Amino acid sequence: MNPALKIHTTTQAPGPLNGVCQIPGSKSLTNRALVLAALASRRGPCRLNHALASEDTEVMVAGLQALGWHVDAKWNTEEITVQRSPKAPLDRLIPASQASIHVVNSGTTMRFLTGLCSLGTGCFTLDGIERMRERPLADMIEALKKLGVDVQCPMKAGCPPVVISSTGWNATEVSVGGEVSSQFVSGLLLAAPWCGQPIKITIEGSLVSEPYVDMTIALVRQWGANITVEAPGRYCVEPSEMAYREEYSVEPDASAASYFWGAAAITGGSVTIPGLSRTSLQGDVAFVDVLEKMGCDVRFDEAGVTVSGRASRGIDVDMNAISDTVMTLAVVALFAEGPTTMHGIGHIRHKETDRISAVATELTRLGARVEEKESSLTIYPGSLKKARVHTYNDHRMAMSLALVGLRIPDIEIENPGCVSKTYPGFFTDLDLLIKRSI
Repeated sequence: MNPALKIHTTTQAPGPLNGVCQIPGSKSLTNRALVLAALASRRGPCRLNHALASEDTEVMVAGLQALGWHVDAKWNTEEITVQRSPKAPLDRLIPASQASIHVVNSGTTMRFLTGLCSLGTGCFTLDGIERMRERPLADMIEALKKLGVDVQCPMKAGCPPVVISSTGWNATEVSVGGEVSSQFVSGLLLAAPWCGQPIKITIEGSLVSEPYVDMTIALVRQWGANITVEAPGRYCVEPSEMAYREEYSVEPDASAASYFWGAAAITGGSVTIPGLSRTSLQGDVAFVDVLEKMGCDVRFDEAGVTVSGRASRGIDVDMNAISDTVMTLAVVALFAEGPTTMHGIGHIRHKETDRISAVATELTRLGARVEEKESSLTIYPGSLKKARVHTYNDHRMAMSLALVGLRIPDIEIENPGCVSKTYPGFFTDLDLLIKRSI
């Protein structure tokens, strides 16, 4: 795909799509690993392998550089090395005492660097594009205030931009809301081992996207820090300033893999994603279990994770834990027999766009019947038609809607370049799978 084009016209699949797809590194793991590598850098440099090259990870790298870390990103070889500048005083966890960081529309960067900056000594400002300024941050801000951090929102209460004035954390217990985003919890858990004292973190209310918190805990432990899960939603974090990892290899992105598993389910083909397994840190691997319930065959083996056959039947499913794959499932559901209802997804209204509304609008534009509720979607299969669809500058909308074009010819996707947020090569990789299946 020519990135200069503002419209991408999809290519219809010639039949079942079959192949092995090499997926780039996980955005979620890359950005978490970058934060951990920075926090542990007083022990030495850390190299990330198979790191994702995308807008979101470039924004995180730029943020860490603004905070005084030396980050050498070799995007063409998927390697990133994080280390402290030789001039950075070792008595400062964060090398810089002030910084202004623009996160574009990267939620992980905003939430994780808000937590990171709260450990520093100085004043730090984080801002983003207009949509980022609408995305909620109140639960994390309130948690940091309980820890003695001064956090101000000069434009809109509970939303970016945020101005953080801090000398570190001065409390040993804190609670944080988890009903809007699990990234608030992850942001605190990433920072906590370096706060200088034991701390207990408790989640208030329910927790959305829980596997992402599990991922954070697993990754922090891989760095050598000590987190104990005392009870569901209650964590005890010990000071772990000696935690360090010299090298880390990032798994393929399971959320990105969902589009290629979805391609197999829509066309009745067979697609294998190497590098993922049942023991992967990413909860979105469970998307294949949803496809299995819809009639696909799923296999885990040394080759990776393979989805084969059509998703032939609609289902009723709670997607709270794997909500980044809601849009993929919505498109797969268009070609099943019988309706598909997805529950527990109200929090995705606060993502890059209101994803419930956006999915309902665009699938309706394609001729589908969709029932939209506050925290659920029901998709009714029917006769679809060619259309030009909007992406709302949301990478997952663009990638999901591209799958419609595997069965319905000449779907036109506006602003296809928005996929650069997490998967710049998506359209190239999808076209390659189509060509290999001819």
